[in-house]
Amino acid sequence: MNILRPRVFFLLLLISSSAFAVRVERLVDNWRPEHYLVNITLNDQLTEISSASARINVRILKPTRVIDLDFGELTVDRVTVNSKAVEFTHKEGKILVALPEQAQAGDTLPLTVDYHGKPKDGLILTKDKDGNAAAVGDNWPDRVHYWIPTLDHPSAKATVTFNITAPANQEVVANGKLDHVETTATGQRTWTFSEGAPIPPYCMIIAVGQFAKVQAVAGAITPLSYYVPLSERDLAQKGFSPAGPVLEYFTNTVAPYPYEKLGLIVGATRFGGMENSSAIVFTSNLFNRAATPSIGMSARFGVPSNTVSLIAHEIAHQWFGDSVTESTWSDLWLSEGFATYFAALFVQRFEGEDAFRASLNNAALTVFAYEKKKLVPIFDRDTENLMELLNANNYQKGAWVLHMLRSQLGDDAFFRGIKNYYSSHKHSTASSEDLRAALEKASGKDLRTFFARWVYDSGHPQYELAYYWLGQRELRIVLSQRQPGNVFTDPVPVTISTASGKRDIVLKPTGKLFIERVPLRQKPTGVEVDPHNVLLDETTIKGN
Repeated sequence: MNILRPRVFFLLLLISSSAFAVRVERLVDNWRPEHYLVNITLNDQLTEISSASARINVRILKPTRVIDLDFGELTVDRVTVNSKAVEFTHKEGKILVALPEQAQAGDTLPLTVDYHGKPKDGLILTKDKDGNAAAVGDNWPDRVHYWIPTLDHPSAKATVTFNITAPANQEVVANGKLDHVETTATGQRTWTFSEGAPIPPYCMIIAVGQFAKVQAVAGAITPLSYYVPLSERDLAQKGFSPAGPVLEYFTNTVAPYPYEKLGLIVGATRFGGMENSSAIVFTSNLFNRAATPSIGMSARFGVPSNTVSLIAHEIAHQWFGDSVTESTWSDLWLSEGFATYFAALFVQRFEGEDAFRASLNNAALTVFAYEKKKLVPIFDRDTENLMELLNANNYQKGAWVLHMLRSQLGDDAFFRGIKNYYSSHKHSTASSEDLRAALEKASGKDLRTFFARWVYDSGHPQYELAYYWLGQRELRIVLSQRQPGNVFTDPVPVTISTASGKRDIVLKPTGKLFIERVPLRQKPTGVEVDPHNVLLDETTIKGN
């Protein structure tokens, strides 16, 4: 949540940089999944998958003889295509399924993998904070294939149905709506959840445990439930109290909530929160988080303000990241930057302008610290370790890019563009260029230079402003840019103070050294750069 400023190389940068790309992504190519039917039976101790099958409706995009699934080290018992057993190899994280004959573009095939075992990752088999056994999916960025055979890339979105068989004393939740619960002949229960909107594979999860299920007291715009350890039943209503207002705010600001329900789960995740579609998992210490000294407690909700931001961030992902999903990992800021900024917008609406500005300032400081260690574009083609993409570029700087766009375009054009961007890519994928096109259409402005400098290039402006009173009713302003790399050409708001009051001007730099002569009747008593915090910059000011 922080402040930015723009300028650019040009389209040549996009073309030439691809020649030096390092990261190779697992993209949709010869086939894509359309629907997963996942049947999972857990043992009584929730320590392993006793049996499972994943039936995948496969659509062929190019003629092929092989379907290559991502899959971990669980034991594969059988693979069938059209209910007939086929040959396969399973090694090095892949199942290569040999089709009986070449499949043609447009064909659809039902492919089923039967398997069992204890997942190495993805489905976390653990104990909750009360010591009770639990099984919770935690898949980001590409760990779902450790327990479900998939095409494990966020762009490979599909609908999913889960049939989860677990001991009768367990509570179960998963993506989508609960269709029914049945008791088996052995006394277990099978829970069926179905998600009718395509979601990224890292969002496909189940959560099984001795949860206390608590219904939201206040009315929400979608069925809203909380799943918490039994010992925290009485903490759930207050702890999750921002959720209902968050849902309503984003519905009014962006579009209707995109899924059938929302479950908020306190469980096993390596993150503070994980935005699984309609089934968000939060860290086990969510209700025990201390307010940070710089943020404090929320006056509106009575919980730490950083918890308000976290809940808003994860719910914002339901629109941005889950419904509109990044096309490639280089576009991750369209998920994390959006969630960070829209959480800040919720703070602005419910906690006030000072809290909003504080969130932006903290975000800016985080960006500045990060760029001292690593100077790379937001649109990062090279970083191979996907966990390293969870950085200030994609979160805080991405949020600042949106804040600067809002500041430069105005609220009307900005939010109209965001709504159009969302509606055009709902339940699909989007790229940074898709966002640029939507905002250009809404505003009528050419944003290629802005995106080239802020998204596809690195750094932020480091201004040095010197001003000189010439004694002849004129002020000379010299604006230098000290950052390495290219110039930022964003308009720079400046406020000049004199004994008679204040005057606002806008500098429009054309190079890293820019001089402006300003008619001024009185000697200035002070000059302030970016008084309304609309740019991500560092500035020093010198006056005579």
